[in-house]
Amino acid sequence: MAVTLHTDLGDLKLELYCEHCPRTCENFLALCASEYYNGCIFHRNIKGFLVQTGDPTGTGKGGESIWGARFEDEFHESLKHNARGVVSMANNGPDANGSQFFISYSKQPQLDLKYTTFAKVIDGLEVLDAMEAIPVKDTKRYHPVQDVKIRDVTIHANPIAASSSDAV
Repeated sequence: MAVTLHTDLGDLKLELYCEHCPRTCENFLALCASEYYNGCIFHRNIKGFLVQTGDPTGTGKGGESIWGARFEDEFHESLKHNARGVVSMANNGPDANGSQFFISYSKQPQLDLKYTTFAKVIDGLEVLDAMEAIPVKDTKRYHPVQDVKIRDVTIHANPIAASSSDAV
């Protein structure tokens, strides 16, 4: 299962871990399919750490799941923040996932079992390099000086939709 985030700087292709994080992937894929992420800026950019998006308000304080409420974490022992390009849900505490997600710039083992890892970048690491190079306005919120948006998302295969249509 893969999706491509088409950004102002180029494409990021993600492989999703639907088998390990079915609810998280269902939420992410449904938000992608509904064009929820189209126009979202990468509102937080911490060099050497992560870049974050998924909030339609662009503030880092908004966004919601497809269920209209926060949903539980889905941790899997084999899914770690062990490389550049790991994609995880952003949250403000346990079982508080909504729409925001982040992509790691490097290994971040301190995030393991605190943030649901549901995907990895499989193509477009040069785009991640370009994002990381963008300076920030301040070191409190880490807002980039240049807005980079998700223009749209291509879903290459959606096993959640396929299994739902099979049930009909």
